[in-house]
Formats: sequence, C-alpha cells, structure tokens
Amino acid sequence: MKNKILLYLFIFAALFAIFIYVNDKKILDDQTNRIISLQKRLNELETKDDHINAVASEEFYDFSLKRNEPAMTYFENSGFDAAEIERKVQDVLIDMNRSSEDNKMVPFEGLNGPMRINKVKLLNHKWLIANFTDGEHWGEILLNYYVTNDGNVQFEPLNAFLYPTE
Repeated sequence: MKNKILLYLFIFAALFAIFIYVNDKKILDDQTNRIISLQKRLNELETKDDHINAVASEEFYDFSLKRNEPAMTYFENSGFDAAEIERKVQDVLIDMNRSSEDNKMVPFEGLNGPMRINKVKLLNHKWLIANFTDGEHWGEILLNYYVTNDGNVQFEPLNAFLYPTE
C-alpha cells in the first residue's frame, strides 16, 4: 500500500512538473514574441523619428548670427566678438528711435505716432531684420549693416513692408 501511494505521488509530481514546464514554456514564448514585436515597433518609430527630425531641421532652420559659424568667424577674424557686435548693432538701431520723430531707418511715416523699431535679429554678418510699429501699423525691414574697423555701425536699408490694416 505504501508503495502504491509513493507511486501515485511520484506520478502526480511528474505530471505537475510537466504541466508547469509546458505552461511556463507557453508564457516564455508569448513574452519572447511580444518583445520581438515591440522591438520591431521601436525600430520603426526610431526610423520615423529620425526622418521627422531631419525634415524638421531643414524646415525650421534658425537664421541667426549665434548659429552661423562662418559669420561668427568673420567677426573673430576682424578682431570683434560676435556677441558684442550683436548687442552693439541692436543698441545703435534702437537708439535711433526718437520720442517725437520716426526712426530714420524706417521708410514709412507713422500715422498713429512715430515709427519705432522694436525688435532686431541679426541673420548673419551682413544682414539683419527688424520689426517696427507706430502702435497701430506694423512692418518689417531688412537692412545691410557694416561694422567699421573702429567699431562704428552703419546701416543700409534693403527692403521694408507694412502689414495691411483691417
């Protein structure tokens, strides 16, 4: 009787071990398939992300003196610091704003007060763009700028426009 109980216990233990092995194997295979599927999806998304980043970098190129290495090198070779030149050019242009008259770089007369330059962005070592307003009318101007050897700044208007009013 003792032998039969041990035999049944052994058979039960063997069947239980086989059941656990088969069940764990199915779980492991399922998780392996999920990992492979997720890895493929991750690779697809990374490829798509790389493509989007490449398109975005082309599409949203930031024209700026700070990001233009040849323009910065131009100033360094001339003996100037690019950041210092940028501040100086902006200061000189904004200092041309007067309380009772239009900024002389703006080719339009202010209808609601004097035209004043608000913001200035240096695009490279020769051009800048600025926006101007009289409080009601807005526009933008493209200027050439020159820094002389003694550090003075000179401007030459290239083009300007006013946004239409409603």
